[in-house]
Amino acid sequence: MATNVTVKSRNNESPERLVKRFIKKVKKERVVEEARERARYSPPSVKKREKRKRAEKARQREERKMKRLIKKYTGER
Repeated sequence: MATNVTVKSRNNESPERLVKRFIKKVKKERVVEEARERARYSPPSVKKREKRKRAEKARQREERKMKRLIKKYTGER
């Protein structure tokens, strides 16, 4: 599952901003986490458990996001 992450500079973009975008992309692709996971063996049961835990967190994050959007557009406080 190796991923090549590339970032091309935009017009008048500073090098700091380019690096920031690169780091953001690497985090989103979970490159570092995957390398750490592959460094040590973990049984399939542990992998499944962690995957379920990550999925649940992502669902909760999406749910909070949707609630905020609903509040925003319905005018609730």
